[in-house]
Amino acid sequence: MNAPTTPRPATTADDPAARPPDTPAAGIVLKHGRALARLQQFTTLALLTAAALWFVLAWRRGEPAWAGAGAALILFGYALTLAAEFVLLARINRRDTAPPASLWQLLSAWLGEVVAAPRVFCWRQPFRSRRWPDHLPADVAGRRGVVLVHGFVCNRGLWNPWMQRLHARGVPFVAVNLEPVFGSIDDYAVIIDQAVQQVHAATGLPPVIVGHSMGGLAVRRWWSLSADDGRVSHVITIGTPHHGTWLARWAFSRNGRQMQLASAWLQQWQGTDTPARAARYTCFYGHCDNIVFPASNATLAGADNRHLSAVAHVHMADRPEPFEELLRRLQAPVA
Repeated sequence: MNAPTTPRPATTADDPAARPPDTPAAGIVLKHGRALARLQQFTTLALLTAAALWFVLAWRRGEPAWAGAGAALILFGYALTLAAEFVLLARINRRDTAPPASLWQLLSAWLGEVVAAPRVFCWRQPFRSRRWPDHLPADVAGRRGVVLVHGFVCNRGLWNPWMQRLHARGVPFVAVNLEPVFGSIDDYAVIIDQAVQQVHAATGLPPVIVGHSMGGLAVRRWWSLSADDGRVSHVITIGTPHHGTWLARWAFSRNGRQMQLASAWLQQWQGTDTPARAARYTCFYGHCDNIVFPASNATLAGADNRHLSAVAHVHMADRPEPFEELLRRLQAPVA
């Protein structure tokens, strides 16, 4: 297993007092994370172009029905893939300890994901990932900050609604981009460590860290490499495959294979969570999570595990409960 390199010492460029408010910290936002945004820009524009070409060509041949049906299939075919995932999760979750999902809950979650997926993968991440820069103004000493860590095939644009709300409340935060996109989860420890250092340097306090999906695993892996429990105030995970996921059996990338059920990578370090650390996790999981199933694999022994009903994987990040939990942790008295 490749251990992350030691993060470089803080320099003047890392000092929040030495840069204007809202300047992205240490280039994490602007120098990293463009690869995925460009890839998703290409795929989004390619799909729109293909749908438009099909529609025009079929229409000119006097086949308006085929024109509309073909364009719709190109643009909304992903909904069929999501439907297949829901069939699989319903079957696998029958043997799980999570509350069973009704047909209506599965249909509701599927519809929510059909809406949420293009909003994230075709808009926020490819075109709006830098809309909200990291917020580390010079006057946040003594105020608890936040580190936001996205999941697989995502970037910081996933957190745009969160960053907008945090900025409006004056909460300091850093939202990372995890690259290489298809590399080892171990490699993300350095990126997370830099973000934690920056928020701590600006506020003087350990941050609350929020991880969605693979991001929660990356946070746990990063913390497992440190003996210092004081680096973190609290960790919130949302749909994180703490014990792997059935769907990862078809993964092609290194980080995807690491999230397979009982993967060698998971087994190497799964026992490193002490009871004291586990108690500082809040884990949101759901019986309609179409990526992480069995559903209880997104829970941790000793953590505060909270079930989200009738919501799918990407859409979980937009549910109010995780953000409300973050605000509660930020408002807790500083020890």
